[in-house]
Amino acid sequence: MSVLSSGSLVHSRNSMLRKVVEGVFQPVWLVSDTRRVSDIQWFREAYGALTQTVRVVASEQSRQQRGWVFTTGVDDAESECGLDNFGAFDWVIENHGDEQRLEEQLEKLVVFVRSRL
Repeated sequence: MSVLSSGSLVHSRNSMLRKVVEGVFQPVWLVSDTRRVSDIQWFREAYGALTQTVRVVASEQSRQQRGWVFTTGVDDAESECGLDNFGAFDWVIENHGDEQRLEEQLEKLVVFVRSRL
């Protein structure tokens, strides 16, 4: 049985990220579902100012209207809330149920991404 310390886990994730991008060039990388500060730090260290972070937020009320129910041990785990206090996102997309507002925000992000191609 092997036991990984939190430092080992970070090293393991960083090694995986390095392996994924090794020898590959893309003008834009879209990485979905980044869940930990260490993941964002890795991209910022590897790509500097090219890194753009996007956070999608929704009020608890709008999430509940979509059927979400808080589950202890899941919704309060680092993988779900580890970035809640990160605060330094380049883009924050609000998804509170207003489809027009959501589309407007996404369009701005799409325009930005296209400007990098």
